[in-house]
Amino acid sequence: MPLWLAGKMEKMMSRIPVRPFLINKDEEGNFRLTVRDTRYNSQNYPIVTATLQEETFKTATAARAHAKEHFGAEPGQYSTK
Repeated sequence: MPLWLAGKMEKMMSRIPVRPFLINKDEEGNFRLTVRDTRYNSQNYPIVTATLQEETFKTATAARAHAKEHFGAEPGQYSTK
């Protein structure tokens, strides 16, 4: 890859860290919690591992409370996308 293109590719790749806790609604209407872990490879590119938790929750608030109690989640670490 030419050096001029490598610099442009570097700017195009997202370096914005993902929030470690994802809360989504499943097809039955329950909320599910996914715990995401971000590592970086030798080129400092983020590699995200997502683990869906087995528990289901009636509300997003209950999922947040579970993440706080079991994983030490803090405000601002949740995402719904």
